[in-house]
Amino acid sequence: MTQLRIALSQGPSGAPVPRADALAALESAASRAAAAGARLLVTPELSLTGYALGAATAELAEEAEGPGAEAVGEIAARHGVAVVYGYPERDGEAVYNSARLIGPTGTPLANYRKTHLFGTFENTAFTPGDEPVVQAELDGVRLGLLVCYDVEFPETVRAHALAGTELLLVPTALMRPYEFVPQTLIPTRAWENQLYLAYANRQGTEGDLAFAGLSCLAAPDGTVRARAGAGEDLVVADVDTAALAASRAENTYLTDLRTDLFHPVHRQGVPRR
Repeated sequence: MTQLRIALSQGPSGAPVPRADALAALESAASRAAAAGARLLVTPELSLTGYALGAATAELAEEAEGPGAEAVGEIAARHGVAVVYGYPERDGEAVYNSARLIGPTGTPLANYRKTHLFGTFENTAFTPGDEPVVQAELDGVRLGLLVCYDVEFPETVRAHALAGTELLLVPTALMRPYEFVPQTLIPTRAWENQLYLAYANRQGTEGDLAFAGLSCLAAPDGTVRARAGAGEDLVVADVDTAALAASRAENTYLTDLRTDLFHPVHRQGVPRR
C-alpha cells in the first residue's frame, strides 16, 4: 500500500494574471510543498491566467504543449513535485477550460478538458470537453482529473470511482455564497464514491467575483483531512491507499451498485481493492 502526500495551493487572486506573476506564485507553492514532503501540488482552476478573463480568454489561450506547460514542467522538475494547474487550452479554433498534470520529473502525465461549463462567461468563452474520465498514475496511486463544476454532478465522480480512480483532483474557482460545496458536498462525494477528493479553490476577488476558498482534501470515510481558510493558503495532507482499501471493504457501494441499470458510462467495472 502507498502513502502520497499532497499540497493544495489557494494562491493569490487577480485576472488576468501576468504569466511571470503566475509562475512566480507556482514556484513559491512548489517550493513550500516540497519542503513539506509533498509529491503532488494541486492549484486552482485557470491558475496560470486567473479566472475572470472575459474577452481576454482567447488571447491568453495556448496549446497543451505550449510555453506554459514548458515553464510548469521546469518548476515541477526543479522541486521534484508533480503539479496540477489550470489554463485556457487552444486546439485549432476551439478553446477549452483545461487542467494539466505534470509529473515530478517535468513530464506531462494527463490533460483534461472541463466537460460541464458554468454560467454565461464559460459557455461563451469555452468549448466543453467530451472525455469524462482522464487518469494517470503517480507513485502507485491512480489519479483522476475534473474541473470545478464537473464535481457537482454525481455522475462524473461515480464514473471515476468505477474506473478505479483513487485520488480525484479538482482545480476549482468556486464563488460565494456556495460554500456548501467544499463544506458538505465534497466530503459527501468522497464518501459515496469511496475515493479521496482534492479540491483546490481560488480565493480573493476578481472584478465582481468573490471566491470562497476552503480548499480541502476529503477522505473516503467522509472526513476532511486538510482544510484551507478563506484567504491565501497552502495545506498539506496524506492519501493512504491502505485506508482507502479498508474503507472500500467496509462500505461496499461500488461493488453493490447495479451498474446494469444505469448509463453506459457507469458500466466500466469496479475499482481494484
